[in-house]
Amino acid sequence: MAAEQSRLDELRASVIAELPNVDFVLGYARGFDPLHATPITVRTEADAARLIFDATCVQNLTTGLYGLKGKRIGLVVKGCDSRSVIQLIQEKLMERSELVVFGMPCDGVLDLAKVRVRADITQVRGAEVSGEEVRLLLPEGAKVLPRRDVLADKCLRCRYPNPLVFDHMIGQELEPAGVEDTYADLDGFEKLSPQERFDFWKRQMSRCIRCYACRNACPLCVCKHVCLADSREPHWLSAEATLQEKWLFQVMHALHLAGRCTECGECQRSCPMGIPILLLKRKMNRELKAVFNYEAGVNPEAVPPLHTFLMEEDKIKDRGQLW
Repeated sequence: MAAEQSRLDELRASVIAELPNVDFVLGYARGFDPLHATPITVRTEADAARLIFDATCVQNLTTGLYGLKGKRIGLVVKGCDSRSVIQLIQEKLMERSELVVFGMPCDGVLDLAKVRVRADITQVRGAEVSGEEVRLLLPEGAKVLPRRDVLADKCLRCRYPNPLVFDHMIGQELEPAGVEDTYADLDGFEKLSPQERFDFWKRQMSRCIRCYACRNACPLCVCKHVCLADSREPHWLSAEATLQEKWLFQVMHALHLAGRCTECGECQRSCPMGIPILLLKRKMNRELKAVFNYEAGVNPEAVPPLHTFLMEEDKIKDRGQLW
């Protein structure tokens, strides 16, 4: 606990020191209960005193950065969030000079959907993550959950616990766990027959309410004001709540993020219907990795493969072929 308080003090001091140089800093504060953090805009030392950083800080604060172009923004980021920052810079949607990044090494955030099936989170009066345990204080007493059982899926396969881009690194960097993303979730899904896969997505998309929370939560969905879902000239999608329209939107959303999605998981986390839409983005990412050997938001100097053109790609040999 002393180490955590020391890191929090360091974060607050660093933010206060940068306040004269930025318009504001985006960080985390305690939410409406012990299991929720909420984004906060820090403009004063009093605001900075509210800053926290723990396993409840699940939001990717880079969402909405594009709408703040022209301002100089401070930003608290985890390792996975920093990939979104890099991708925005790579695509020239943000200028590096417009950002002051406070990097926070992170060993995982909670998935409240997983906590919810193990405890009544509306009754939680206190929460503490210590080592490999999550301790919840309930009216009937304390309940201890294995930490690994309630971490977000992305944390179980995380290879970047430390931010990849930062101006201030807060606390000690973590040793990467050395895990490899084997895309086991995709492998299991693709063992199903085509008809079984189609039936799966029909069931999932039938629950979609077209609230567009997935789009609005995505840090790389920067064309919200001219989104194909809202455009009437050209008129891509109707407002009808049919399975076809829902499916078309989600497929086009995934295709627009091909080679861009950093798998922060905000789309799936924000879905009120619990649809596993990150599966679509992971499928696209695996194909881009296989064909172009590219991973979004990792190398600031790399050019995204769909932002460039080569007469012949290393793994695509079709020049001179007759069709």
